[in-house]
Amino acid sequence: MQSEFFLAVIVSIDTYLAAAAYCNSGIRIPAISAGIIAFCGAAVLGISIKFASVLGLFLPAGLLHAGGIAVLSSIGTLTILKSLLRMMTRRLSESGEMSLKIGKSPLMIKLCLDVTAADADHSKVLSPGESAALALAGSLDSAAIGLSCTVASPGWAAVFAFLCGAAALFLGNLTGRRVAALRTDLSWVGGVMLIIFAFAA
Repeated sequence: MQSEFFLAVIVSIDTYLAAAAYCNSGIRIPAISAGIIAFCGAAVLGISIKFASVLGLFLPAGLLHAGGIAVLSSIGTLTILKSLLRMMTRRLSESGEMSLKIGKSPLMIKLCLDVTAADADHSKVLSPGESAALALAGSLDSAAIGLSCTVASPGWAAVFAFLCGAAALFLGNLTGRRVAALRTDLSWVGGVMLIIFAFAA
């Protein structure tokens, strides 16, 4: 069950950072919304791993293993690059708002994704609907990771992902202001762990 737990920790890193960002912005995540976020992430991971195991019945093991390494390494690399982009644009945005004009229509471009934008009504409380949208958007990486893992148990991976996701939301709410004080994006840690897992699994 080590692989399943390690996977759950990896996919929960972004959840922790999102919760920390909400805490720093003064946005509250009610228990039901936190449950929706944790459940969606766990369900997507478990289903994608199950689907990958079905594919394993029809494709050669060697091909799946090589493909899994390639996909996980790519996701890890993209995660690191996204983290660097966030840090770079955060520093650039401090000097003023960035925009691009196409013809006569100004188009505001947010290069750095702001997870707190999920609070669409600016109520400072994440509603169940808003939390579902946030969870689904954040589950894309979980789906890709799950589809690359044929050796993990979908059931245990989903259980661990739910528990780790709930813990990540709780810890993010407790330490959000301290994380924000670092003024750096830590999502690259998940990318590094993913690359390590790709070659160690």
